[in-house]
Amino acid sequence: MSRLRNNLGPYLLLSLPPLFWAGNAVLARGVADLIPPVALAFWRWAIALALVLPFTWRQVLRDLPQARQGWKALLLLGFTGIACFNTLLYAAAHTTSAINIALMQTAMPALIILITFVLFRERIGGHQAFGVALAMTGAIAIVLRGELRTFLELAFAQGDLLMLAATLLYALYSAMLRLRPAIHPLSLLTLTFLIGVVFLLPLYAWEALHTPAPPLNAKVLASLAYVAVFPSVLAYLCWNRGVERIGANRAGLFINLTPFFASAMAAFFLGETIRGYHLAGMTLILSGMLLFNRRRALGTR
Repeated sequence: MSRLRNNLGPYLLLSLPPLFWAGNAVLARGVADLIPPVALAFWRWAIALALVLPFTWRQVLRDLPQARQGWKALLLLGFTGIACFNTLLYAAAHTTSAINIALMQTAMPALIILITFVLFRERIGGHQAFGVALAMTGAIAIVLRGELRTFLELAFAQGDLLMLAATLLYALYSAMLRLRPAIHPLSLLTLTFLIGVVFLLPLYAWEALHTPAPPLNAKVLASLAYVAVFPSVLAYLCWNRGVERIGANRAGLFINLTPFFASAMAAFFLGETIRGYHLAGMTLILSGMLLFNRRRALGTR
Protein backbone atom coordinates (compact mmCIF):
# COMPACT_ATOMS: atom_id res chain seq x y z
CA MET A 1 0.00 0.00 0.00
CA SER A 2 2.79 2.43 0.86
CA ARG A 3 4.52 1.64 -2.44
CA LEU A 4 1.30 2.31 -4.36
CA ARG A 5 0.86 5.59 -2.48
CA ASN A 6 4.43 6.63 -3.29
CA ASN A 7 3.94 5.78 -6.98
CA LEU A 8 0.59 7.54 -7.32
CA GLY A 9 1.45 10.50 -5.09
CA PRO A 10 3.24 12.67 -7.70
CA TYR A 11 0.53 12.07 -10.30
CA LEU A 12 -2.25 13.02 -7.90
CA LEU A 13 -0.29 16.14 -6.91
CA LEU A 14 0.24 17.13 -10.55
CA SER A 15 -3.45 16.68 -11.39
CA LEU A 16 -4.48 19.48 -9.02
CA PRO A 17 -2.60 22.47 -10.54
CA PRO A 18 -4.31 22.12 -13.96
CA LEU A 19 -7.67 22.12 -12.18
CA PHE A 20 -6.82 25.28 -10.26
CA TRP A 21 -5.24 26.94 -13.30
CA ALA A 22 -8.31 26.20 -15.39
CA GLY A 23 -10.34 28.05 -12.77
CA ASN A 24 -7.80 30.87 -12.92
CA ALA A 25 -8.23 31.21 -16.69
CA VAL A 26 -12.02 31.18 -16.47
CA LEU A 27 -11.94 33.77 -13.70
CA ALA A 28 -9.49 35.97 -15.62
CA ARG A 29 -11.97 36.23 -18.47
CA GLY A 30 -14.78 36.97 -16.06
CA VAL A 31 -13.08 39.87 -14.28
CA ALA A 32 -11.15 41.33 -17.22
CA ASP A 33 -13.34 44.44 -17.16
CA LEU A 34 -13.15 44.79 -13.38
CA ILE A 35 -9.50 44.26 -12.39
CA PRO A 36 -6.51 45.50 -14.43
CA PRO A 37 -4.06 42.68 -15.28
CA VAL A 38 -1.05 43.80 -13.24
CA ALA A 39 -3.26 44.65 -10.25
CA LEU A 40 -4.78 41.16 -10.37
CA ALA A 41 -1.32 39.57 -10.53
CA PHE A 42 0.19 41.81 -7.85
CA TRP A 43 -2.59 41.34 -5.30
CA ARG A 44 -2.77 37.64 -6.08
CA TRP A 45 0.84 37.12 -5.06
CA ALA A 46 0.87 39.71 -2.28
CA ILE A 47 -2.12 38.02 -0.60
CA ALA A 48 -0.61 34.57 -1.20
CA LEU A 49 2.65 35.74 0.41
CA ALA A 50 0.76 37.15 3.39
CA LEU A 51 -1.05 33.82 3.80
CA VAL A 52 2.05 31.61 3.82
CA LEU A 53 4.56 33.88 5.57
CA PRO A 54 3.25 33.40 9.16
CA PHE A 55 3.74 29.64 8.74
CA THR A 56 7.01 29.64 6.81
CA TRP A 57 9.20 32.51 8.05
CA ARG A 58 11.10 30.39 10.57
CA GLN A 59 11.90 27.81 7.91
CA VAL A 60 12.93 30.60 5.52
CA LEU A 61 15.37 31.98 8.10
CA ARG A 62 16.91 28.51 8.54
CA ASP A 63 17.28 28.16 4.77
CA LEU A 64 18.74 31.62 4.12
CA PRO A 65 22.38 30.43 3.79
CA GLN A 66 21.43 27.95 1.06
CA ALA A 67 19.05 30.50 -0.51
CA ARG A 68 21.87 33.06 -0.77
CA GLN A 69 24.02 30.51 -2.57
CA GLY A 70 21.24 29.85 -5.08
CA TRP A 71 20.01 33.43 -5.41
CA LYS A 72 20.36 33.51 -9.20
CA ALA A 73 18.08 30.48 -9.63
CA LEU A 74 15.56 31.93 -7.16
CA LEU A 75 15.47 35.24 -9.05
CA LEU A 76 14.88 33.42 -12.33
CA LEU A 77 12.12 31.25 -10.85
CA GLY A 78 10.41 34.20 -9.18
CA PHE A 79 10.59 36.29 -12.34
CA THR A 80 9.41 33.68 -14.85
CA GLY A 81 6.94 31.57 -12.87
CA ILE A 82 5.52 34.19 -10.49
CA ALA A 83 5.88 37.70 -11.90
CA CYS A 84 5.55 37.02 -15.62
CA PHE A 85 3.31 34.08 -16.44
CA ASN A 86 0.00 35.13 -14.93
CA THR A 87 0.54 38.83 -15.56
CA LEU A 88 0.86 38.04 -19.25
CA LEU A 89 -2.12 35.66 -19.09
CA TYR A 90 -4.28 38.31 -17.43
CA ALA A 91 -3.19 40.87 -20.03
CA ALA A 92 -3.88 38.41 -22.85
CA ALA A 93 -7.43 37.87 -21.55
CA HIS A 94 -8.22 41.48 -22.50
CA THR A 95 -7.40 41.09 -26.20
CA THR A 96 -7.86 37.45 -27.17
CA SER A 97 -10.38 34.67 -26.79
CA ALA A 98 -10.43 31.87 -24.26
CA ILE A 99 -9.93 29.31 -27.02
CA ASN A 100 -6.70 31.00 -28.09
CA ILE A 101 -5.41 31.11 -24.51
CA ALA A 102 -6.15 27.41 -24.02
CA LEU A 103 -4.56 26.49 -27.34
CA MET A 104 -1.33 28.32 -26.49
CA GLN A 105 -0.95 26.42 -23.21
CA THR A 106 -1.10 23.04 -24.94
CA ALA A 107 2.32 23.86 -26.39
CA MET A 108 3.89 24.01 -22.92
CA PRO A 109 4.83 20.31 -22.52
CA ALA A 110 6.65 20.34 -25.86
CA LEU A 111 8.40 23.58 -24.89
CA ILE A 112 9.51 22.07 -21.58
CA ILE A 113 10.99 19.08 -23.40
CA LEU A 114 12.72 21.40 -25.89
CA ILE A 115 14.16 23.59 -23.14
CA THR A 116 15.40 20.65 -21.07
CA PHE A 117 17.08 19.25 -24.19
CA VAL A 118 18.74 22.57 -25.14
CA LEU A 119 19.88 23.43 -21.61
CA PHE A 120 20.47 20.02 -20.05
CA ARG A 121 20.69 17.63 -23.03
CA GLU A 122 17.86 15.55 -21.57
CA ARG A 123 16.49 13.23 -24.24
CA ILE A 124 13.21 11.33 -24.48
CA GLY A 125 12.43 7.98 -26.05
CA GLY A 126 10.27 7.29 -29.08
CA HIS A 127 7.27 6.10 -27.05
CA GLN A 128 7.52 9.24 -24.91
CA ALA A 129 7.55 11.47 -27.99
CA PHE A 130 4.46 9.64 -29.24
CA GLY A 131 2.84 10.12 -25.83
CA VAL A 132 3.46 13.88 -26.03
CA ALA A 133 1.93 13.96 -29.51
CA LEU A 134 -1.15 12.04 -28.34
CA ALA A 135 -1.71 14.28 -25.33
CA MET A 136 -1.25 17.49 -27.31
CA THR A 137 -3.62 16.19 -30.00
CA GLY A 138 -6.25 15.54 -27.34
CA ALA A 139 -5.83 18.99 -25.80
CA ILE A 140 -6.02 20.66 -29.21
CA ALA A 141 -9.13 18.63 -30.09
CA ILE A 142 -10.83 20.02 -26.99
CA VAL A 143 -9.96 23.67 -27.57
CA LEU A 144 -10.78 23.41 -31.29
CA ARG A 145 -14.09 21.69 -30.45
CA GLY A 146 -13.25 18.88 -32.84
CA GLU A 147 -13.38 21.14 -35.91
CA LEU A 148 -10.34 22.10 -37.98
CA ARG A 149 -12.06 25.24 -39.24
CA THR A 150 -11.93 26.63 -35.69
CA PHE A 151 -8.16 26.75 -36.05
CA LEU A 152 -8.29 28.10 -39.60
CA GLU A 153 -10.54 30.95 -38.46
CA LEU A 154 -8.33 32.00 -35.53
CA ALA A 155 -7.08 35.57 -35.79
CA PHE A 156 -3.89 35.89 -33.82
CA ALA A 157 -3.76 39.26 -32.08
CA GLN A 158 -1.64 40.97 -29.43
CA GLY A 159 -3.16 38.76 -26.75
CA ASP A 160 -2.05 35.62 -28.59
CA LEU A 161 1.53 36.81 -28.63
CA LEU A 162 1.33 37.67 -24.92
CA MET A 163 -0.01 34.19 -24.16
CA LEU A 164 2.71 32.57 -26.25
CA ALA A 165 5.33 34.51 -24.27
CA ALA A 166 3.64 33.47 -21.01
CA THR A 167 3.67 29.81 -22.04
CA LEU A 168 7.35 29.96 -22.97
CA LEU A 169 8.28 31.58 -19.66
CA TYR A 170 6.38 29.02 -17.58
CA ALA A 171 7.99 26.21 -19.54
CA LEU A 172 11.35 27.78 -18.66
CA TYR A 173 10.28 28.00 -15.00
CA SER A 174 9.35 24.32 -14.94
CA ALA A 175 12.59 23.24 -16.62
CA MET A 176 14.73 25.42 -14.33
CA LEU A 177 13.20 24.05 -11.12
CA ARG A 178 16.00 21.46 -11.13
CA LEU A 179 18.45 24.29 -10.37
CA ARG A 180 16.62 25.44 -7.25
CA PRO A 181 18.77 25.61 -4.11
CA ALA A 182 18.52 22.81 -1.56
CA ILE A 183 15.88 24.48 0.59
CA HIS A 184 12.55 23.36 2.04
CA PRO A 185 9.60 23.48 -0.43
CA LEU A 186 7.85 26.05 1.79
CA SER A 187 10.93 28.27 1.70
CA LEU A 188 11.05 27.97 -2.08
CA LEU A 189 7.38 28.90 -2.27
CA THR A 190 7.75 31.90 0.06
CA LEU A 191 10.90 33.29 -1.53
CA THR A 192 9.65 32.98 -5.10
CA PHE A 193 6.37 34.64 -4.10
CA LEU A 194 8.36 37.48 -2.50
CA ILE A 195 10.55 37.89 -5.56
CA GLY A 196 7.49 37.95 -7.80
CA VAL A 197 5.83 40.66 -5.69
CA VAL A 198 9.01 42.77 -5.76
CA PHE A 199 9.21 42.49 -9.56
CA LEU A 200 5.52 43.39 -9.93
CA LEU A 201 5.48 46.34 -7.53
CA PRO A 202 6.87 48.99 -9.93
CA LEU A 203 4.60 47.74 -12.74
CA TYR A 204 1.62 47.87 -10.40
CA ALA A 205 2.49 51.41 -9.33
CA TRP A 206 2.77 52.48 -12.99
CA GLU A 207 -0.55 50.82 -13.87
CA ALA A 208 -2.27 52.42 -10.87
CA LEU A 209 -1.28 55.86 -12.15
CA HIS A 210 -2.91 55.23 -15.53
CA THR A 211 -5.84 52.91 -14.71
CA PRO A 212 -8.76 53.36 -12.28
CA ALA A 213 -8.57 51.16 -9.18
CA PRO A 214 -10.91 48.13 -9.17
CA PRO A 215 -14.04 48.43 -7.00
CA LEU A 216 -13.83 46.60 -3.69
CA ASN A 217 -17.04 44.68 -4.14
CA ALA A 218 -17.80 41.05 -3.27
CA LYS A 219 -16.95 39.76 -6.77
CA VAL A 220 -13.52 41.39 -6.79
CA LEU A 221 -12.68 40.26 -3.25
CA ALA A 222 -13.84 36.70 -3.93
CA SER A 223 -11.80 36.63 -7.14
CA LEU A 224 -8.67 37.79 -5.34
CA ALA A 225 -9.23 35.20 -2.62
CA TYR A 226 -9.53 32.41 -5.17
CA VAL A 227 -6.45 33.32 -7.20
CA ALA A 228 -4.37 33.81 -4.04
CA VAL A 229 -5.20 30.41 -2.55
CA PHE A 230 -5.93 27.83 -5.22
CA PRO A 231 -3.86 28.59 -8.36
CA SER A 232 -1.15 30.19 -6.21
CA VAL A 233 -0.37 28.58 -2.86
CA LEU A 234 -1.91 25.15 -3.42
CA ALA A 235 -1.10 24.79 -7.11
CA TYR A 236 2.54 25.85 -6.76
CA LEU A 237 3.10 23.61 -3.75
CA CYS A 238 1.74 20.65 -5.69
CA TRP A 239 3.51 21.57 -8.92
CA ASN A 240 6.94 22.16 -7.39
CA ARG A 241 6.75 18.93 -5.41
CA GLY A 242 5.49 16.95 -8.39
CA VAL A 243 8.26 18.24 -10.67
CA GLU A 244 10.79 17.40 -7.96
CA ARG A 245 9.47 13.83 -7.77
CA ILE A 246 9.18 12.88 -11.47
CA GLY A 247 11.01 15.60 -13.42
CA ALA A 248 9.89 18.50 -15.59
CA ASN A 249 9.39 16.52 -18.80
CA ARG A 250 6.96 14.01 -17.30
CA ALA A 251 5.24 16.62 -15.14
CA GLY A 252 4.79 19.03 -18.04
CA LEU A 253 2.36 16.67 -19.75
CA PHE A 254 -0.17 17.23 -16.95
CA ILE A 255 -0.66 20.81 -18.17
CA ASN A 256 -2.68 19.31 -21.02
CA LEU A 257 -5.40 18.59 -18.45
CA THR A 258 -6.09 22.34 -18.17
CA PRO A 259 -8.29 22.59 -21.32
CA PHE A 260 -10.31 19.58 -20.20
CA PHE A 261 -10.94 21.05 -16.75
CA ALA A 262 -11.76 24.42 -18.31
CA SER A 263 -14.35 22.77 -20.54
CA ALA A 264 -15.85 20.93 -17.57
CA MET A 265 -16.07 24.16 -15.57
CA ALA A 266 -17.77 25.91 -18.47
CA ALA A 267 -20.34 23.11 -18.58
CA PHE A 268 -20.94 23.27 -14.83
CA PHE A 269 -20.98 27.03 -14.30
CA LEU A 270 -22.22 28.23 -17.68
CA GLY A 271 -24.52 25.35 -18.66
CA GLU A 272 -22.51 24.34 -21.74
CA THR A 273 -22.84 20.75 -22.98
CA ILE A 274 -20.08 18.15 -22.72
CA ARG A 275 -19.73 16.85 -26.27
CA GLY A 276 -18.02 13.96 -28.00
CA TYR A 277 -14.84 15.89 -28.72
CA HIS A 278 -14.40 16.52 -24.98
CA LEU A 279 -14.48 12.79 -24.28
CA ALA A 280 -12.29 11.96 -27.27
CA GLY A 281 -9.78 14.63 -26.31
CA MET A 282 -9.63 13.47 -22.72
CA THR A 283 -9.08 9.88 -23.87
CA LEU A 284 -6.14 11.00 -26.00
CA ILE A 285 -4.71 13.10 -23.17
CA LEU A 286 -4.87 10.26 -20.65
CA SER A 287 -3.49 7.77 -23.18
CA GLY A 288 -0.57 10.06 -23.98
CA MET A 289 0.18 10.68 -20.32
CA LEU A 290 0.14 6.96 -19.52
CA LEU A 291 2.35 6.20 -22.52
CA PHE A 292 4.85 8.93 -21.66
CA ASN A 293 5.11 7.79 -18.04
CA ARG A 294 5.21 4.06 -18.83
CA ARG A 295 8.35 2.43 -17.54
CA ARG A 296 10.30 0.43 -20.09
CA ALA A 297 9.90 -3.27 -19.63
CA LEU A 298 12.97 -4.99 -18.21
CA GLY A 299 14.81 -7.42 -20.46
CA THR A 300 15.09 -9.99 -17.67
CA ARG A 301 12.74 -11.10 -14.94
